[in-house]
Amino acid sequence: MEELSRDTRNILRLQLPTDPRWVNLADKSMEEILTDHAYCEQKATASCISLIQRYSSREKLVAELSPVVTEEWGHFRMVLAELQKRKLKLGRQRKDEYVNALLDFQQKGGDAEGRMLDQLLTMALIEARSCERFKRLSEGLEDAYMQKFYRRFMESEAGHYTLFIELAETYIDREKVRRRWKEWLEYEATVMQTMDVRGDRIH
Repeated sequence: MEELSRDTRNILRLQLPTDPRWVNLADKSMEEILTDHAYCEQKATASCISLIQRYSSREKLVAELSPVVTEEWGHFRMVLAELQKRKLKLGRQRKDEYVNALLDFQQKGGDAEGRMLDQLLTMALIEARSCERFKRLSEGLEDAYMQKFYRRFMESEAGHYTLFIELAETYIDREKVRRRWKEWLEYEATVMQTMDVRGDRIH
């Protein structure tokens, strides 16, 4: 399996790259990949709203995530419009095995700070992996228009990834954030190793 580029490693910190076969499979499953992408954007919107509701007293979190809600919902509408333009249908939402595996790693009990940290780092990791997948699509799809389409998403997700890390460091000791982030990256790599290579899903 090929190495992540140095720039990608430095930006995203991901330890395991997406299998190169994935983009080739996705290229043959555009209706499925666009459907799954649409639901990913929808779930990202809902997750940000949930964080705002749960931590409404955290002024910076509310201020920073409010425009992300608008942006993620705008992304959902963009993907939906692309499906409609191609006369493709928005299929049914699937079970997201990748995200569910990440949720299993979240702190469930204990102190409130630890739970908030894991919620923010989960979002950061999903955005980082999405960014890496969008980069694959922007470079590997045969359709030049779709390459540009996913380039825009890649750039957006990179910004979101860093935002969640910055929010964690706003409210929690930086060293604690970095230690836990390292644990999350190691765990995510093991999750990726267990996932089947399928072209009908973003994650």
